[in-house]
Amino acid sequence: MIKSIRHKGLRLFYEEEDSSKLNPRHIVKIRSILTRLEFATSLDDINLPGARLHPLTGDLKGFWSLKVDKKYRIIFRFEDGNVEDVDYLDYH
Repeated sequence: MIKSIRHKGLRLFYEEEDSSKLNPRHIVKIRSILTRLEFATSLDDINLPGARLHPLTGDLKGFWSLKVDKKYRIIFRFEDGNVEDVDYLDYH
């Protein structure tokens, strides 16, 4: 279950289906990722083929990353079966 979303545009899309603050080319992929995150009870539920799920290091240690496109990722923390601090960013 998603407990918190940092990115304002992502939160608006998740809560109200308003995609005006997100890249229109990413909407289908973002919707798919958010659905996986919402219903995940373990990281195995999120790690589907092509998702490129991997842990982050450095300043983002403790976060996991899912690929949206070449440069953009959705990152999140997974704790006690919950998804927290979901963010949408270009971290490359």
